[in-house]
Amino acid sequence: MSDIPNPGAIMQVGLGFWASKVLLSAVELDLFTELSDKPRTRAEVESRLGLHPRASRDFLDALVALGFLEREGDDEGARYANTRDTASFLDRKQPAYVGGLLRMANDRVWAVWAQLTEALRTGLPQNEIKHTGRPLFEALYAQPEALEVFMQAMAGISMGPSLALAEKFDFNRYRTMIDAGGATGLLSICVAKRHPHMSAISVDLPVVEPIAKRAIAATDVRERVTTASVDFFSEPLPKADVVTMGHILHDWDLSQKMHLIRVAYNALPSGGAFIAIDNIIDDARRENAFGLLMSLNMLMETGGGFDYSGADFARWCRQVGFSSIEILPLAGPTSAAIAIK
Repeated sequence: MSDIPNPGAIMQVGLGFWASKVLLSAVELDLFTELSDKPRTRAEVESRLGLHPRASRDFLDALVALGFLEREGDDEGARYANTRDTASFLDRKQPAYVGGLLRMANDRVWAVWAQLTEALRTGLPQNEIKHTGRPLFEALYAQPEALEVFMQAMAGISMGPSLALAEKFDFNRYRTMIDAGGATGLLSICVAKRHPHMSAISVDLPVVEPIAKRAIAATDVRERVTTASVDFFSEPLPKADVVTMGHILHDWDLSQKMHLIRVAYNALPSGGAFIAIDNIIDDARRENAFGLLMSLNMLMETGGGFDYSGADFARWCRQVGFSSIEILPLAGPTSAAIAIK
């Protein structure tokens, strides 16, 4: 091993926004959907997306070098195509499309994160609330178009973990499930498809419920997946064998987290399971960088939200009365924190 210091990692992270913006612009331009039917030459991409010839070659070849496109040939006749991953996740016609999340990052999160230093000094969110006085969710709920984009973004980030939970968690001992903060109903749909004996209710606020209804109606599990409107900060959840909260618990401060855990506990029978899906931080806080960055994102976006470790979750749940605690890795940095009543 060389003893000579190497600035490579510093430069890669410090200028990482270059690569990020190349990918975000490709998603904004819908490049990967344009390449879904066949490979295309640079001239064809320029024509279809309205790109300038001075920019297009470096842009497309940067995506090749970053691993987001494949290229056949080296000259003007070279043809560009999606990789297996971008064909699956960045073609908007595919069910696993995660571009909604990246579009939201491009449209608003990018600008919010530019204010990180101020957030570190003040501990205050840096999003719409700075200019309008309205918290993120209130602002979203007041704009149907923005809410749709946000819900699709959440569906994109939740697809992998939802499929993994449906596959990995033992639902055989249960029959009913409530997904609190169910958004588009994705998790309920995934569980019902994988487990024909399960029925589920996707619970969210009234403004969100129509979005879930439309998504559920387009599936073959619509008779076993329904919706309900519940404000879980002021109302109890319906009773069920399993209560799930996907990317919900991290949105709130500690007192609100404890309230949500109690709400879940009260909805469950003895032996019932509470499952929180988040980017659970490792107990030593050294490995899950994405979870730690997501916690900083909660600083930027919410008044008190933060991500948490498995040990944090276990401590909170035992205070409420849960007994058995388990952390189940799902997809990427995301895990299910499971507490049994």
